[in-house]
Amino acid sequence: MNVSRSEEHFHAVNHAEQTLHKMENYLKEKQLCDVLLIAGHLRIPAHRLVLSAVSDYFAAMFTNDVLEAKQEEVRMEGVDPNALNSLLTQVIEVCSNFLIKQLHPSNCLGIRSFADAQGCTELLSVAHKYTMEHFIEVIKNQEFLLLPANEISKLLCSDDINVPDEETIFHALMQWVRHDVQARQQDLAMLLSYIRLPLLPPQLLADLENSSMFTGDLECQKLLMEAMKYHLLPERRPMMQSPRTKPRKSTVGALYAVGGMDAMKGTTTIEKYDLRTNSWLHIGTMSGRRLQFGVAVIDNKLYVVGGRDGLKTLNTVECFNPAGKIWMVMPPMSTHRHGLGVATLEGPMYAVGGHDGWSYLNTVERWDPEGRQWNYVASYMLLVDVMEVPASNLWNTLTHILTNGVCVLQCPKDVEVWELQHTMDSYMLLGVMMPLLLTIAPDFLTVWNGKIFLFIHVFIWLFVFIRNKKDF
Repeated sequence: MNVSRSEEHFHAVNHAEQTLHKMENYLKEKQLCDVLLIAGHLRIPAHRLVLSAVSDYFAAMFTNDVLEAKQEEVRMEGVDPNALNSLLTQVIEVCSNFLIKQLHPSNCLGIRSFADAQGCTELLSVAHKYTMEHFIEVIKNQEFLLLPANEISKLLCSDDINVPDEETIFHALMQWVRHDVQARQQDLAMLLSYIRLPLLPPQLLADLENSSMFTGDLECQKLLMEAMKYHLLPERRPMMQSPRTKPRKSTVGALYAVGGMDAMKGTTTIEKYDLRTNSWLHIGTMSGRRLQFGVAVIDNKLYVVGGRDGLKTLNTVECFNPAGKIWMVMPPMSTHRHGLGVATLEGPMYAVGGHDGWSYLNTVERWDPEGRQWNYVASYMLLVDVMEVPASNLWNTLTHILTNGVCVLQCPKDVEVWELQHTMDSYMLLGVMMPLLLTIAPDFLTVWNGKIFLFIHVFIWLFVFIRNKKDF
């Protein structure tokens, strides 16, 4: 008769960490130590097994038929006490390196706590960075739920947690509190102060207001009220700044450097800057060389628009999906443009001005993401090359900024401000403003206060515009 037998394999990812942790605690408490090393004035309790595992010298001493093999105290004649102490320190380093290789979301918090208690700074640093990097996986494990409040606070206050949004951290805290509500309710307000509540969705804040966990806690109510005011009074946000309004590094997105000049020729590479790790990473390559093109973001995808390849002006458009690192060819613009300005406004993308290889343009095209087509909208009255303004001719040229629907045309003495009227497909003159400050900066495209600013070449004028009074 044949008997089938299934085999099951079990792998304990934290077995080694727990074993060494216990051995270290026994050594610290001088328990189960089976040998005492004496060198000069130093008396060092130790384990024969550990010493033999890391040193052939001790292995020979304790495993051969010699006097020291059976002695409880071994006098290390002619051995410098400091040298012996360094040796045992090296043993700790070997154990630390071993634990680093064993790091896993299910044990990193335990290793982190162990390293902190034993003063192993390198192991502590590596375990902490691992915890921050894999935070989403760490909070799914039992170690997180068993942490004391002071350890939870150390995690929540960090700017380096790798999470997609602040809501993830909030739900992790609530999961920890619910694991033992009676004992942990008293720490909720203190821990909640480390959550960036103003950055949570307003719908979530409204639901929390009537939650039984928060209604009876005055400090929690104050924190919720602070967050609600941040959403209800956006015009006062500059006066409401605090550590709770500062986004964590992983939630602010990434900066992409697309194309440009590499020595004497155009480069096709795309690099991504990660604020959390303070590093640049090559993530993609364009299909061909482009200079003086425009870039915009729609639905977390990069659109590369127009430009020139060194020989001719382009009307082609490419779309890059950073998540899948996939390039797609999009419908081309109706007009070939280099030196154009590109920005998104309430969904659609606008390609403004530029040069077609023969003359400057004042036309504007709008890309409809849903219809996947380009359409002309109202032209403005001045011809502008918004990307390439020679510094030597700056005083006699115009630059262009597209700021959330406001078209700013700049000249040396004053600036005319035009607003694109979507409903009437036309521009309206808002006023003329005088320059207040001259500064120096390179070309860059930036986003501030929900608006997109395109700054050109070396000199930038800074203006103050009071829209409701049309006064400068």
